[in-house]
Amino acid sequence: MSGAPSPPRAWLSWSSGKDSAFALDAARRAGEVEVVGLLSVVSEAFGRVSMHGVREELLEAQAAAVGLPLVKVRIPYPCPNATYERAMAGALERAAAEGVRTVVFGDLFLEDVRAYREERLAPVGFRGVFPLWGRPTAPLARAMVAAGLRARICCLDPRKLPRRFAGRAFDAELLAELPADVDPCGERGEFHTFVSDGPGFSRPVRAKVGETVERDGFVFTDLVPE
Repeated sequence: MSGAPSPPRAWLSWSSGKDSAFALDAARRAGEVEVVGLLSVVSEAFGRVSMHGVREELLEAQAAAVGLPLVKVRIPYPCPNATYERAMAGALERAAAEGVRTVVFGDLFLEDVRAYREERLAPVGFRGVFPLWGRPTAPLARAMVAAGLRARICCLDPRKLPRRFAGRAFDAELLAELPADVDPCGERGEFHTFVSDGPGFSRPVRAKVGETVERDGFVFTDLVPE
């Protein structure tokens, strides 16, 4: 008598931030998919994670710490949306060749973002999985901190969050100080994070806070491998 079928193989969209890390842990615990790789978008011009500005060395250290291979999608700067979509289509072709037809995302509640992802995946025979979807973000943020997730703000939009929060640790103190109109998880683009430790990490990724700069209307805090 044969056992239960294996869960479908999946890649996880890995931004280097807390939502990706918590989604990975949630997906692993649920067991409905087997996450076999991390999919990350990297800016060729800077050698950093797109939007978050995290160095490739730290991205690679994260992948090693969670025990998964890393698939980098390299894009130019600036990157028109059509160019981005061609790059992602190439990554999905590779995924399909490896028996992967599912992508896990850390999205929380933005319906338009989820719809865009699903609309791009469905025509090529893929599906999206959203293990954190719909969870109220205030208790979710507190749950991340309580679970031992360690992260730091690496990018923020100064139109939505004061520059003084750049480089801050994502912890209970930060959550208490966030302005009332800022989502506790930064889901509306207020801020992005780099996660250095937490559930599913075999070891912490050590990085120190470097220079904070403003570029293209966003504030970036460099995190330097120790």
